[in-house]
Amino acid sequence: MALESNGKKLGSKRLIHSFGYAWEGIKYTLKNEQNMLVHLMISLFVIIAGCFFEISTLEWLICFLFMGLVMSAELMNTALEAVVDLVSPEKHPLAKIAKDAAAGAVMIVAFFAALSGAIIFLPKIIEMLR
Repeated sequence: MALESNGKKLGSKRLIHSFGYAWEGIKYTLKNEQNMLVHLMISLFVIIAGCFFEISTLEWLICFLFMGLVMSAELMNTALEAVVDLVSPEKHPLAKIAKDAAAGAVMIVAFFAALSGAIIFLPKIIEMLR
């Protein structure tokens, strides 16, 4: 039972393919972007620490929100870099601005994620050390 929209068939098969394409993008980024692997490892560490310190539901929500934001920003950065490289294979000042700004966006989200993590976990670590 496929519907037509802009000449394209819609349905469960197309939906399944879209998840496959998304997974390919995630796999590519994990394989080719060192920072994505770093983000993944830090996320796993946060999950382990969250279990160890038995953080609250709200703290879990904040941690998961920032983990998702950081990894999504890294995926968008990778996508933007690929498009810039496609349209401007030679060095160009505007290409540099686009790439640097996208990397800066990842850095800002990661900074606030780390700051939020410190607010959540540092008091728990200090209490444990007492």
